[in-house]
Order: sequence, then C-alpha cells, then structure tokens
Amino acid sequence: MNVHTTRFGMVNLDENRIITFPAGLLGFSNYKKFALLQPDDQGVFFWLQSLESPELAFVVTDPSLWVSDYEAPLRPEQMDELHLAKPSDAQVFVIVNKYGQSLTANLQGPLIVNLANQQAVQLVLADKRWTTRHEIVRVNEPAHAVA
Repeated sequence: MNVHTTRFGMVNLDENRIITFPAGLLGFSNYKKFALLQPDDQGVFFWLQSLESPELAFVVTDPSLWVSDYEAPLRPEQMDELHLAKPSDAQVFVIVNKYGQSLTANLQGPLIVNLANQQAVQLVLADKRWTTRHEIVRVNEPAHAVA
C-alpha cells in the first residue's frame, strides 16, 4: 500500500504496520488510521504517521528504553476494548516532543497497541510519577568553529 506523507514523500507500507485508534488520539479524535514507520533498523524512534492527513505525524518511542520502571496499567474494560488476553500482548509507545534543549516523552499519555489486531488506545494516567514532559535526551548546542 502506498501512503503519501509530507516528511517522507510516497511510502510503500506493509499493511501490518497500520494501527487503528477507534477513539483517535487526544486532540486529534478525527484521525483513526496511522502507520508505524521505522526510519532504520537500529533506531529507537519511530514515526506514527496519519493515513488520513499527510502532514500529521508524531515521533514515538518505547518508554521502557528510557525509564526502566515505567508501567501503563490497563483496566479490564481497556483490555476488552483492545481484545487483549494479557497486557504483555501489547506494545507501549509514548509520544516524543522537543522542549527547549531536550527531547521529552509524554509518559502520562501512553499509546497501547494490540500486536495481534493493530487496535490501539491512548491512555491518560493519573499516576503522579509520570509527566507529559519527561526528559529522555538532552540536545546539545551545535559545535562552533574556533578561529
């Protein structure tokens, strides 16, 4: 399947990379279909690209790579909504943003994806340990040549 994106042009996409968010994402409830694009095999960041809007895409990552004790607990009704037998059948992602000189992860709003049927939901966690701007990488100033 070919998908037009503003960042990558036309992308040939394997259909098993399509993720459906029946309720959409927070602030983007009209957009339901996304594709998970992996820029390279070694990377830890992915693009969650809307299939309905070429300019809408989010950088996402696996939060366990950055926060060893991170957890996104699922309530029974959320398990049912995703058709999950057990939480380990899901992949967790978080949206990454640049804030000041840092890349931050929204640990309060994780994305939970059922790997078997590609259905997904965005949670809103009340756990005060997690913030919407958890620093994961400090972006250094570019080096300047010295005369």
